[in-house]
Amino acid sequence: MNTSRTDAAIRARRQATQEMLERLRAALAAMTRDHAPVTVAALARTARVSRTFLYQNQQARTLVEQATRASRSHPETSANGRSRTQPAWRERALNAEDALAQSQREISTQRTRIAELLGKIRDLEHDLPEGSLQRIVTDNTTLKQQVRQLTQDNQQIQERLASARQNNRFLDKRIADLEAELAPYLTAPPPPP
Repeated sequence: MNTSRTDAAIRARRQATQEMLERLRAALAAMTRDHAPVTVAALARTARVSRTFLYQNQQARTLVEQATRASRSHPETSANGRSRTQPAWRERALNAEDALAQSQREISTQRTRIAELLGKIRDLEHDLPEGSLQRIVTDNTTLKQQVRQLTQDNQQIQERLASARQNNRFLDKRIADLEAELAPYLTAPPPPP
């Protein structure tokens, strides 16, 4: 039963690896067609694989090395005279536009949240009558002093309770000793009349 699970897991892993290699081959073909520079980061993003996969898988590493050597061996301009770096710049520009749009959305969301919080603060300030802030600060200080005093009182009471318990234990022991001393007199037969 364990071996069937293990075999299934191994098959699934091999299948996933083959799918990642196919995506890598397709990405390399697209980069070659567009004369884009072959970089690990761009390949990982385009093929939807991790950079770790590109470095650790032997077949993937071989494919990347071959593509890198091939891209270095071609001249910098294509047959029609356009620069090979043009698609790379186009990709960078598109990435920059996406990042800018995402940043603007995030800024808008943050500004909306800040405005909501500032509105809540203003609402709270308007609900307070004149001088109430000073009264609240004074009440808070008074309450803190009362808490300190109650904490000290509680500590003193705890110490007194511990002392009372110790005294009680001492008195219980003393009573037990006295009872032990009186026990022979209580159990002795009464004197004859």
